Amino acid sequence: MKYRLILASASPRRKELLTQIGAEFEIIPAVGEEVIVSAKPKQAVLDLSRQKAEEVARKFYQEAGNIVILAADTIVAFDGEILGKPKDPEDAKRMLGMLSGREHSVFTGVTMVVKASGSEKIISLYEETKVFMYPMTEKQIQAYIETGEPMDKAGAYGIQGKCAVYIEKIVGDYNNVVGLPVAAIFQKLEKSGIEIL
Repeated sequence: MKYRLILASASPRRKELLTQIGAEFEIIPAVGEEVIVSAKPKQAVLDLSRQKAEEVARKFYQEAGNIVILAADTIVAFDGEILGKPKDPEDAKRMLGMLSGREHSVFTGVTMVVKASGSEKIISLYEETKVFMYPMTEKQIQAYIETGEPMDKAGAYGIQGKCAVYIEKIVGDYNNVVGLPVAAIFQKLEKSGIEIL
């Protein structure tokens, strides 16, 4: 059965990935303050995505019909440290300096609030992708920061943007690094009999 899909995110990259797979959806971004309560990356992204999904789901508590509210959160984890979006260019420089020439993990947590015939259930998942970066010189890091691209990205880089030239290889789902593991989401929903395409 086809469900109405609500994306609880204003991320242009998540919007692009859902459009790419042919999903029809509405965008109602979560606006609440996200609070990281776990130092464990996979738990942190699951908590953050759940906060967003539940905030937007509250707007639909009286709605009839079959609805999936989809929320996601992506973080970069390096040496046990969670790297969110940089606070300022100096923070971006610190993060890129850490990741340069090294391996790190990108975690995306996904929470889906599924509303159907008066009931509600929550489906959650997370994906981890390992990313290996080529070394970057200080000059290269500075030039990349000056593009402005790192400022709204977890770990201070976008794999699908100008930083692509510094990505040596990845192990796992590329779309997960961009911000939404669409294959894992589709497979999980399909197993539950929930159609979004």
